[in-house]
Formats: sequence, C-alpha cells, structure tokens
Amino acid sequence: MTNFTFSTTRTIINEAGAARRLATICEEQGARSVMLVTDEGIIGAGLLERILPSFQQSALQLTVFKDVEADPSDTTVMAATEAARRANVDYVVGFGGGSSMDVAKLVALLAHPQCKQPLSDMYGVGNARGVRLPLLQVPTTAGTGSEVTPIAIVTTGATTKAGVVSAVLQPDIALLDAELTTGLPPHVTAATGIDAMVHAIEAYTSAVKKNPVSDLLAKEALRLLSSNLMVAVKDGNNIQARSNMLLGALYAGQAFANAPVAAVHALAYPLGGHFHIPHGLSNSLVLPHVMRFNAPRAAHLYAELAPVVMGDAANVGSNEEKTAALITWLEQQTINTGLPTRLRDCGIREDAVAMLASEAMLQTRLLGNNPREVTEADALAIYQAAY
Repeated sequence: MTNFTFSTTRTIINEAGAARRLATICEEQGARSVMLVTDEGIIGAGLLERILPSFQQSALQLTVFKDVEADPSDTTVMAATEAARRANVDYVVGFGGGSSMDVAKLVALLAHPQCKQPLSDMYGVGNARGVRLPLLQVPTTAGTGSEVTPIAIVTTGATTKAGVVSAVLQPDIALLDAELTTGLPPHVTAATGIDAMVHAIEAYTSAVKKNPVSDLLAKEALRLLSSNLMVAVKDGNNIQARSNMLLGALYAGQAFANAPVAAVHALAYPLGGHFHIPHGLSNSLVLPHVMRFNAPRAAHLYAELAPVVMGDAANVGSNEEKTAALITWLEQQTINTGLPTRLRDCGIREDAVAMLASEAMLQTRLLGNNPREVTEADALAIYQAAY
C-alpha cells in the first residue's frame, strides 16, 4: 500500500459562459467587497467587459487591480495588497493567466487583517502561514493550473524568481469557462498547452510524493492535452477543444500540486528571468533534452506515458525505445505548433549557456524532485543540447 496525502481546490466549476455570472458566485460565497486581480492584456482583449455587467447589477463593491505583469515582481504583489487593504476587500478573484492568479493568492493572504508575516518570510515550502481571504480563480489560458495549486511564483530581483508553496494558498474555487480562451492567439495556445503537458509529465516522473491519484490525473491530463492541442491551435473557436484544454491543464495542476515538478522547470526559470521568454515556451525548449537526460532513471515511467499520446503503436519495444518515441513525438508536436525549438531561435547567445547552468542550480526546490540528480555540468550539457 502506498501512503500519501492528496489535496486540491474544494470546488471546481466547469461551464462555458459561467464567468458572466461571476458576481453572483461571489455573493453566494458571502462576499461584499471583491478585488479582481488581472492584467492589461486581459482588459485589452475585452475579457473584463464580459464579467463587469454582473458586478454592476450586484451590490458588491469591486476593485480591479490591473497592473500584473508577466513574471510578477514582489513590488507588484505588495502594490496589489495595499490596494486590497485600502478597499477593505473581503474576497479575492484571480482573473487571467498564471501571473494574475499567483498574485491573487498572495494578496488573499497578505491582505487578511490578521496577517503580520512579511512576503520576504514566505518564500520556500511551508513558510507561509496563517489564514487568508476567500479566493476564487478564473484561468484565461489552459496552461499553468494555478487555479488548483498552492504555489505562487514571484520575481524577487532583476533576474531571480522564488516560490511560495503553502497549503494556505490553495484556492477555494476554480472556475473554468472555455469562452474566455477562444480569443487566444495560436502561439499562446501552443506555449501554454505544452506548459500543461510538462506539468503532467514531471508530476508522473517526480521523485517526491508521486502517488496513485496524481498519476491518474497526470495521465488523463496528458491524454486531453495531447489530443486537443493542435485542434485548439488551428481552430481557436472550437469550444470543445478549448474546454478539454482547460480541463487537462487543471488535471495537470492537481497532479503537480501533489507530486511536484522538477528539472524542466528548474532549467526553464533562468530563460524567463534573463531573457523574458514566456514560461510555457521556456519549458518546451528544454523538455526533450531533460527527458533524454532523465531516461536512464525514468525510462520505465516515460514508457508508460508513451501510449497515452501515441496510442497502441507505442506499446511495442523496450522502455528505452518507447521513451525515445515519446520524446520524438513531443518534439514534432512543438514543431507542428510553430513554436521555436532551439535557444538560438529565441535570441539567446551561445556564450550565455554557462550562466544559465549556474543560475539553474539555484532552483534547489525543483531539482530535488528530479528522478536523476542534476549537476551544473549536466545542466550545461542540457542547455548546449537545446541550443
């Protein structure tokens, strides 16, 4: 018998168009003063206009914080927190991609009247404590799974990131509305979709807390994502494909929230920090090369995932052959989406790879979850292969 603990968001609403009654849902939870955390891109895309009428028709006080940037900084987190305190907010909604939802998590904790802990003391695993304001998350991309994870990633310096990982950050409600994702450009759909696939793959092969429930979710996530990604990229208005992508990203989020991600993310973070490459693309650039590195320790697990995306054709051969087939399939999937596949294609200089390898070694929280130990020399070789 495997001993494990599995935790996740207590309520999931999966309904196209549900965001149009967001205010009603907040009122049903007892909210009076709501802060909605989002970004200018969401507003520019007209997504906020879809939900504002429900608030205008309610008795709720609404405060919109719209200054979240990609890879949000600690300064942004504190600015949003101060705005929430000034408005006496008693309910927080994250509305957007992973950045907005991560900021919303921290605002819900930091803006609670009883919170005395500074953000700087929260970084790491289990360091954030206390109680938070009620929290509802509405993802507008199918990628991060942040709506069901107790994790928030913050940019803490010019190029460095740190994670706050604590059960107190686990959202109360995740609202999946596929209508909100129909306007995503193909390259965003592709990058976020592959990001979610990485979550599933790394959760399934995690050296820490891998368990039967996370395994089931990771496999189903990978099935949904792999079978719907190209449909969503080619036909962004296909509501069924969009819904399947959102659900797949949520499943992957549930999986890695309990069986944490590893070296792919560790090597992706410096790409975002130094070169501002979107997180999903950063993951896709290093994914096949990390998998080849991990294969001596994880081929039996990769072999179990191969049929999920390739069908019965992947049920023949050795574990190593199945792993190689899976990696080739993933590389071809990236090519099919039109995303760049090499670091050089993203404007990264070859002489930067040594610095990237050094920076990746700082991600000890993630590297400790990898099925194979990663040294700085290993990281350098992986970046060189990706170059």
